Amino acid sequence: MQQKILKTVIDVTRSGKGFLLDPKGDVIVYKENLGGALSGDLVEASITLRRGSPVGRVMRVIERKSSSFVGELVETPLGTMLHPDDARVYMDFLVTASGEAPIGHKAILDVLDWVSDPPKGKIRNIIGKAGEHETEMRAIIAAKGFETDFPKDVLRESAELYKKRWGEDELKNRRDFRDILTITIDPETAKDFDDAISYKELPDGQMEVGIHIADVTHFVRPGSAIEREALNRATSVYMVDRTVPMLPKELSEDLCSLKPDVERLTFSAVFTVRPDASVVERWFGRSIIRSIKRFTYDEADEALKNPTVHLHSELVELWKFAEKLKKERTAKGAIMFGTDEVKPVVDGSGKVTGFKRTLYTESHQLIEELMLLANREVATFVSKKLGRKNRLFVYRIHDVPNAEKMDELAVFLRAIGYQLTLSNNGAKTHDINKLLEEATGKPEERLIKTATIRSMAKAVYTTKNIGHYGLAFEDYAHFTSPIRRYPDMMVHRTLATILRGEKVADDPEEQERKAIHATNREISAAEAERTSVKLKQVEYFSTHIGEEREGIVSGVTEWGIYVEDKETAAEGMVRLTSLTDDTYEYVQSKFAAVGMRTKKVIRLGDPVRYRIENANIEERTLDFKILNA
Repeated sequence: MQQKILKTVIDVTRSGKGFLLDPKGDVIVYKENLGGALSGDLVEASITLRRGSPVGRVMRVIERKSSSFVGELVETPLGTMLHPDDARVYMDFLVTASGEAPIGHKAILDVLDWVSDPPKGKIRNIIGKAGEHETEMRAIIAAKGFETDFPKDVLRESAELYKKRWGEDELKNRRDFRDILTITIDPETAKDFDDAISYKELPDGQMEVGIHIADVTHFVRPGSAIEREALNRATSVYMVDRTVPMLPKELSEDLCSLKPDVERLTFSAVFTVRPDASVVERWFGRSIIRSIKRFTYDEADEALKNPTVHLHSELVELWKFAEKLKKERTAKGAIMFGTDEVKPVVDGSGKVTGFKRTLYTESHQLIEELMLLANREVATFVSKKLGRKNRLFVYRIHDVPNAEKMDELAVFLRAIGYQLTLSNNGAKTHDINKLLEEATGKPEERLIKTATIRSMAKAVYTTKNIGHYGLAFEDYAHFTSPIRRYPDMMVHRTLATILRGEKVADDPEEQERKAIHATNREISAAEAERTSVKLKQVEYFSTHIGEEREGIVSGVTEWGIYVEDKETAAEGMVRLTSLTDDTYEYVQSKFAAVGMRTKKVIRLGDPVRYRIENANIEERTLDFKILNA
């Protein structure tokens, strides 16, 4: 094979390997050939054959994804250096003007010189002493490009909004729901209430169901400092111990938040529903509400079950409607991934006091179905007005799965005793639902759901509407969470323009740029959230070294077996060399480790008893030892 030159983005793993992203198939780059390239960089690389397989070598870095890094300041023979927290960043940076860099602290460094060896940089900000809870949380947030604090001009504008609020003139142009029964249902710890639900009995057994969303764009206007910052952040970040909001708390927790017993401005989607749960009328518009009750999910579940609880009958009617919506979605091929979540519970000092499993109950499903209804109906309405091929509206789309990934999923499932039927067009959503239903309640349920989700395309924001595969919707957008998602604000503005009878005059290219930015920010926020959870899991396990626990095999590789703890969902690695009853080899076709002498098989999905051997807080890794091997 003649040497080929490729310009593309490189992905670098924690193990030090790189992969050149190529539609024809990713090309491996070994550590010694990375040429200083870091994950996300745009590079020029040469590709040659090695033992029949393409191998890459980075010739030069064309564009850096980032020139700012978060890490710990350490003393070396060369001077003070910043050791990055991200294990994928395999180089340290020499600090210039190191008198401002206290050893043992976390800091943000901006690279000034990539050519020197090692690269040189300047400290932008000292975060705090390494190892302290507050420092570590702020470091994770900063590493993903988010700011904990708001700029002064944003805070100044936020304070001014209290003076303006709204007057009687504003209410003349809004539909009044203040006398209609309205409630909110949210997590116990929620502070920002984006959505409220109203219920009203109508003649002939019909009912009116309103989905009322915080009218953020009434307060956040184009050209303002708040708007600039909201776009930059694009999303709120939900860490293990805090929320880093997209909007200042004056808006996210007060003026926009649909708190009980206060009047709030909203943007509503209101539906008239027949006794058979079919929707016969739809209305979209700006409104004003007054919520009479703030339910937590647990309280709403209790109210659904207990006839003596206030608003029981109303919630039951809303649930019947939501249940019908769910059945309709299932019949059309929507994939039902609904799953429980396990998260650490921390005290005021950041210490883990336990783990909370959030169950996917009827109250969660009620809210989810009503939000999906509003999102779908708004997207359908706008799509009909502008045309499905319009490039002015920001959709939430989900592409069909990659055929190769579905093949890999089917092979994996067969190895653990499950069957997924594939056709020439890939997997049918009904077959995926059948698989998920079959796994429900089994030890491997979470593993199968995770593997299936990973085989799917990622949902993204875009102006190119191709529908939503997972939800089985032709049109879908995010309308229901403008306090915490910037694309929802964009949707509100487009919808408001159409309802005023005006022409949508946004620049399509600018709309797409914002959509791409929002998708990237969403990915970074999710990574920060997962990192904060992982850190707390490792900290918790560090105080339980030697303890024996129950888990399930969640991964098998050539170097080890991964085990997920049953109670906490924390994942640790069991090195193959630590298995003493036999010498084990990784057999890829079986997704298993097989004993060479005994032929004993340890495969994905197997329940195991294990012991906690080590917890590396700095690397955020856990080492386990299987006891029943």
